[in-house]
Amino acid sequence: MGAPENVPLRSRGPVLRRVGVALLVLVLAGLVAFALSRLELGRVGHALVTASFGWIALALLLMSLAMLMRSISWHQALRAALPDTPMPWAPVIRATMIGVMGSALVPGRIGEPTRVVVLARRLEGRTSRLLPVIAGTVFSQTLINLLALAILLAVSFTSVPLPSGHLAGIATALAIPLAVCAIVLAAPRVLALGRRSRHPRVARAAHAVGRMLALARRGLVVFARPRYGSTAIVFQLLAWALQWLACYMVILALGLEHQAGVVAAAAILLAVNLSAVLPATPSNVGVFQAACLVVLAAYGVGAGQAVAYGIILQAVEVITALALGVPALLGEGLSWRDLRSSGAEGEAELESDEPA
Repeated sequence: MGAPENVPLRSRGPVLRRVGVALLVLVLAGLVAFALSRLELGRVGHALVTASFGWIALALLLMSLAMLMRSISWHQALRAALPDTPMPWAPVIRATMIGVMGSALVPGRIGEPTRVVVLARRLEGRTSRLLPVIAGTVFSQTLINLLALAILLAVSFTSVPLPSGHLAGIATALAIPLAVCAIVLAAPRVLALGRRSRHPRVARAAHAVGRMLALARRGLVVFARPRYGSTAIVFQLLAWALQWLACYMVILALGLEHQAGVVAAAAILLAVNLSAVLPATPSNVGVFQAACLVVLAAYGVGAGQAVAYGIILQAVEVITALALGVPALLGEGLSWRDLRSSGAEGEAELESDEPA
């Protein structure tokens, strides 16, 4: 008698998901409508027209250099994880630029699996062996990014008046990498219990997380080799510093330096990256500007100028991604359709990979 009762419950699942999506769309539409009603679009247009092109050009240059620094960092992680595989510079740089363009333009941030697949096809050896190792190196860069976000969080808190000074902000920032370390240490025990669970969903989730940690172990070799690990960390953090400066260049372009300084630029970079964790729109349009608006409002910047800032900063990112990604795509002999298919292929192959 239990089986027939489960059928209606299962059939409700898609309906409930559709209702949830519809409600989410309505809420987002209401928020957008409210935001537009509060904005003075004339001021947005005036800020865009009067922005200094020289500072914007400098922001484009800094953003391009940041992408190059990221490719150097990844190259060091790859050399540590694949010491017996020849690692030429050109394919690594092209794969990085293609990945940046994919994440910037295509919904779902397919850039990470795309660059894994693009590079795996260019290296010597079996693709099935290379894919999980290369994916692990991408994960190692993610851990360095967590460190960069913690630094930005600590810097952002220095401009916030706290009862106990700045110690609370710094402690919060340091708690992020410490929490990640605690999760990694406790994960094997938790996963062992999860795999033995009687609930299929829990068991499947435990296996999926286990595969991810297996990839992580392979990529984390770079941190056990100081020669490569120190270089990877330095260049990845340098890339973040250049992006930080690019954010400040846009502040100068709009003449907002008397209201928002270098610390505000750090807070903006932190906010837009956190808002991109779960992209809700293509290129995160709208959400990106909302993140800039929230941060700059705390520094007394008007809504019109804040939205103009978000538009310019996102344009800098997208133009940089296209200027570097399109030549890299052509250099690899790929098309836009190949970019999307490579991302889907990378996600499928990495999800199906079993840990060694």
